Amino acid sequence: MGTTRVESAPEPKYWHLKTVLTEALDSEFAVGEVLPNERELAARYGVARATLRQALEQLELEGRLQRRRGVGTTVAPPRVGVEVTWDPDGRPGARGDAWQVDDCRLEAAPAAVSRLLDGQGSGPVHALRRVRTEHGQPVATEVLYVPGAVTGEVPDAGAARGHAVLRALHGRAPQAQERSVELGSARADDARRLDRLPGAPVLVVITRYLADGAPVAVAVATYRADTCRLTFGEPAPAELLAS
Repeated sequence: MGTTRVESAPEPKYWHLKTVLTEALDSEFAVGEVLPNERELAARYGVARATLRQALEQLELEGRLQRRRGVGTTVAPPRVGVEVTWDPDGRPGARGDAWQVDDCRLEAAPAAVSRLLDGQGSGPVHALRRVRTEHGQPVATEVLYVPGAVTGEVPDAGAARGHAVLRALHGRAPQAQERSVELGSARADDARRLDRLPGAPVLVVITRYLADGAPVAVAVATYRADTCRLTFGEPAPAELLAS
C-alpha cells in the first residue's frame, strides 16, 4: 500500500480517504487479509486517526471491511447475493440454505402492518418468525403477519403453528405482491439472531401479499446490510407458496 497524501482533496478528507482505501483493497489486498494498524495507516495517508476511523467505519458499513476482536480489521468477502422471492416452506435442503421456521404466536400487529392489512390486523394475528441462512451464516430474519381470517384453525405449538399457517396461506394462492425496501437499524432481537450489535445497519424489506386484490399477509424481513446484496425477481404464483 503506497503513500498517498489527501490534504488538498476538495471533498471531506475521510470520504476521499475511503475512496483511496477502496482502490487499495481492490488491488493490493486479498479477502481475509489483515490491514495495518490505525497508527500506521494514519501516518501513510497523512491524516488524523479520527479521520481514518471515519473512513474505516464507512467501509465497514459498506461491507468492504470486517472488524474482529483479537484479529483486527480484515478485508471482507464479497457480499452474498440474496434473491428476494418468497420461499416460505423452510424445508432444510429444499433450496440449499433458506428460511427456517423459528416460532409462531398470536399477537397484536404493529400499527403500520395493520394498515397494510387493511384493518384485518386490528385483532391478534399469526406472527411467524423465521431466520434465513446463506452458506451457513444468518443473513436475515423475518416476521410474517397473517390474519386469523386467512388461516382458520391452526395448532397451538410454535413451529407446528408456523408450518400450518404457511399451508393455509398457500391455499389462498396470492397472485400479487407489493414490496418496499428501506435502510434501518437492527433491533435487539434481530441483532441477536443476525450476530450483530443492536443499531447495526440493516435493509428492511416489507412485502404485502394479495389474493383477489385483498391483502392476506405482510412480511417484514430484516437483512444484514454489511453482507447482503439483494436481487429481486417475480416468481410464478405456484413458486411463491410451495409447501
